[in-house]
Amino acid sequence: MDSLGAAGAGAAIALENLFPPLPSEVILPLAGFAASQGELSLLAVLVWTTAGSVAGALALYAVGALLGRERTVAIAARLPLVKVADIEKTERWFTRHGTKAVFFGRMVPIFRSMISVPAGVERMGLPVFLALTTAGSLIWNTVFVLIGHALGTRWHEVTDLVGLYSKAVLAVVALAVLAFVALRVRRAGKGEHRAGVERS
Repeated sequence: MDSLGAAGAGAAIALENLFPPLPSEVILPLAGFAASQGELSLLAVLVWTTAGSVAGALALYAVGALLGRERTVAIAARLPLVKVADIEKTERWFTRHGTKAVFFGRMVPIFRSMISVPAGVERMGLPVFLALTTAGSLIWNTVFVLIGHALGTRWHEVTDLVGLYSKAVLAVVALAVLAFVALRVRRAGKGEHRAGVERS
């Protein structure tokens, strides 16, 4: 941001989509603080960070589109404990809820980046994807930029609160993964036991 101004904030947000360890929850309030000091235009920050969000999402959409359904199914078939039926269930879910997932996913850590990939795999209409991504990103970015603008030199305080939110999301994801693995292992064990009984 020092060298490129608002465009630099947009570039950082684009990279955050591709490399989630770069947290938008730090970049956006900091950009808002810079705007409060007169170093950046507030409108330019909102425009550039939203453009960066859309650019990063488009890159991941392209990855999903290039990957395609057949490759996705083939990869899933090679993964332990994952079945092709899981992909088919995910597809059905995305068909019903994909628009909401893309819009609200822009406001959820981890999913903010990842949701663009299945959108690409399922070839969601590009105008719809762009509209939903832009709207969701604009809301998320505006909230954090304005908070940083309002807090001024205390802009970093928001990162502590959002850190708790991010950790809560990570905890839910971790529990969901553990529950999925445990259920699959249990079913696999029952299947082997049943097969052994039938052979005996």
